[in-house]
Amino acid sequence: MTDPSHGFSDDLEASLAHAFDGLASAATDRRAAMHTPSVATIGLDGSPRSRTVVLRHFDRTERSIRFHTDIRSEKYAELQTDPRIAAHFYDVGEKIQLRLNGRATVHVTDSLANEAWAASQAMSRHCYVTEPAPGSVISDGGNFSIPKGRELTDDGRRHFCAVKMVFTRLEWLWLGSDGHRRALFEWNEQASTPVMRWLVP
Repeated sequence: MTDPSHGFSDDLEASLAHAFDGLASAATDRRAAMHTPSVATIGLDGSPRSRTVVLRHFDRTERSIRFHTDIRSEKYAELQTDPRIAAHFYDVGEKIQLRLNGRATVHVTDSLANEAWAASQAMSRHCYVTEPAPGSVISDGGNFSIPKGRELTDDGRRHFCAVKMVFTRLEWLWLGSDGHRRALFEWNEQASTPVMRWLVP
């Protein structure tokens, strides 16, 4: 991403385009600052729950992001109960924050999940063979098993889930040295273009 201090700091459409460019880059470049966002769900007890995930895909046309999880995890159970979800991205170099709100769908046995699994590297696939299940209470920190090595395995496929989030709200914040900027973009079901507003930072 380029220096945001010129060209779009006072242009809503350009600010949104720059945010989308950042998400696209983060989905393909593991060194990108926004490659590991935080996502928040509603816990089974009604409390907020957040964790870091790896951004695997971004589609600007349908306004969706995708990350992966284990069906044995708490977030899978939470999204099965309540699909509302939020994601938080921050690029420390550009001082840009993105906050996304929307709904998630979970994909376990369909073509989206199959394609996501096929594109996963060995070290990612190995995470889904962990025993016991993620979040299980263990007697000491290392009392679990996980395969090592570079060989691809399908042993964890049964535990793999692709989570797709379609967002209808994006809040953009830039901490500029000559004045901060904050904007809100909201989409409804019928409109392809968002309602755009400036906010006080």
